[in-house]
Amino acid sequence: MPVRKIPKNYLCVTGSFASRKNGQMGGFESLLEKEYMLLLDFDDSVERFEEQPVTVPVPGVVKGYTPDVIVHFRADPATGQTRPPLLTEIKHSDDIKKNAEKYAAKFAAAKQYAIERGWEFGLTTEKDIRTPRLANIKFLREYRNIAPAEEDCARVIRLMGDADGTSSVQNLLEQLAATDDDQLYWLPVIWNLVLQRQLVTNLDVSMGDNISLHLPEGSP
Repeated sequence: MPVRKIPKNYLCVTGSFASRKNGQMGGFESLLEKEYMLLLDFDDSVERFEEQPVTVPVPGVVKGYTPDVIVHFRADPATGQTRPPLLTEIKHSDDIKKNAEKYAAKFAAAKQYAIERGWEFGLTTEKDIRTPRLANIKFLREYRNIAPAEEDCARVIRLMGDADGTSSVQNLLEQLAATDDDQLYWLPVIWNLVLQRQLVTNLDVSMGDNISLHLPEGSP
């Protein structure tokens, strides 16, 4: 549960984010925070995340300091090790630089607070968030409200299996349909399957017809 309610603010973007991972709505008070939550929701290493999670006591600051998000991680499937929870503040890098003195005591207190609990504390900026991965996730989310027919999904998965589990989008489309108009029917089906993780791809490179798709590990 958030320890601080995010107030309406007419100077910046505030609102609610529907997290599939958390199974509930979460609040944000900047577009950058919303974008970070979107990345977390698609990050397989993240188990869950919470906004406005704790209030850190800060000498001389009556209300203390409430960092934006805490991120809880899954165990690494290869090593079995689990990264400590990350308590983080989400800000633009120019704001951090401009107001370094203003934030110094709060960030120092948060770092010590995190250490005492076996957590990490860090800053997350637009340089970490506004990446090709974010652009790709935003693109895929455009297909979240479509509901492909089960037989269409099964046909795509079957063709992927016939191709040893790997194919480019264009090659897959050419096998599914002969004409451009028919391929336009199948393209949303493919992207929805990527969104639903029934097909996987490298989200850190720009999307395109030549991007490589794969069946998830362990698929029959």
